[in-house]
Amino acid sequence: MMQRTKNLIRDLRGSMAIETALVAPMLIIMTLGTFEVGSIVARQHELQSAANEAEIIIMATNVGATVEVSEIKDILKSSVGLTDSQITVEQEYRCNMSNGKIKNKGNCGTNAVISEYVTLSLTDTYTPTWTAFGVGRAINFSVDRSVQIS
Repeated sequence: MMQRTKNLIRDLRGSMAIETALVAPMLIIMTLGTFEVGSIVARQHELQSAANEAEIIIMATNVGATVEVSEIKDILKSSVGLTDSQITVEQEYRCNMSNGKIKNKGNCGTNAVISEYVTLSLTDTYTPTWTAFGVGRAINFSVDRSVQIS
């Protein structure tokens, strides 16, 4: 019986199959995780770049270009692939030295110094593959910009 046990310990046939069976699932999970994290970072970067693009367009209105809020929204929809409900572009105003912003410029009064802003908000959701296995949840992105144009 002792001899048979020693023979089994020295026998290496099939050890590679067992090692592969133990290591392969971990390698697959790490590869999937790397791919998903890369996708998440890429989407965040894409949204940030789109917000920067919109900010440049808004700033161009300060030097004479004319762009409507709806045009900015259409540019963002086509460049990032978002829907109307995921993009918010609004004009806001600040009266004199107040801290808050208002939606209607007429509420400032006649002698008020008015600063004009365009506020931009992009939202999106990314659902990683691992959520199908009950791990984690969807990731919500939110990119906000406020640009003073006057």
